[in-house]
Amino acid sequence: MLSYQHLYHAGGPADLHKHSVLCAVLDDLVARYRALSYMETHAGRGLYDLAAAESVKTGEAALGWLAPGAAGRVPAELAGAVLAVNGGDPDGMSYPGSPLVAAHLLRPQDSLHLCELHPQEYAALEKAVAGDERVTLYHQDGYESVIKLSPPLPRRGLVLVDPSYEIKDEYIQVAGVIDRLRRVWPDGAVLLWYPLLPAARHEAMKTALAKTQPDVLVHEYCWTVPEGGSGMYGSGMIALNCPGALPGFSSL
Repeated sequence: MLSYQHLYHAGGPADLHKHSVLCAVLDDLVARYRALSYMETHAGRGLYDLAAAESVKTGEAALGWLAPGAAGRVPAELAGAVLAVNGGDPDGMSYPGSPLVAAHLLRPQDSLHLCELHPQEYAALEKAVAGDERVTLYHQDGYESVIKLSPPLPRRGLVLVDPSYEIKDEYIQVAGVIDRLRRVWPDGAVLLWYPLLPAARHEAMKTALAKTQPDVLVHEYCWTVPEGGSGMYGSGMIALNCPGALPGFSSL
């Protein structure tokens, strides 16, 4: 949806969960293959200011990256990516989105294909990745874009699917997109992020994926208890066709 802006949630517990898993998978893929293709369906703006009013308003970053000792609880690759976007300043208030986390880990021979439909987020993303010749940007629907791009060259790689889920039907839509994607790019690994909300719509998505995918691995992280009928209380990650070990993940 064009109304969603990730700045309100950047650097929060969900980002640390998502980016920690992303680092683990990319670290393994980089070690295994000579070159990779990396794609994102919803890339966002790439770089976030945790001192911005939007971030301060929700306070999510204070529970995540800005919490005391956070740098020691995340993978060294993620902490290094945050340090890099802050020019080496450990007290810097910039936080990388997944495009810059991935760019930090990937090599000169790897390629990044980043999709973002929101016009303001896309404009900011252009600035965040300016000068990186490995990156190609797509100001269009990310679901259709990654399918049209598949199978890419290099043939090995990863797709991060990270929608806002502002539309209730998107949970089921995502399951269908992943089924189509894997049919055209069976060699690719897939990571899917989703929020844990009291309405539990993610359960229908997991059920739909289990019907078409033989290798669904799931990890869910909760930082609070569900209260009332709204509000994210946790974060989920689904991994498909990721060859390396993923501690804490279980089969669906």
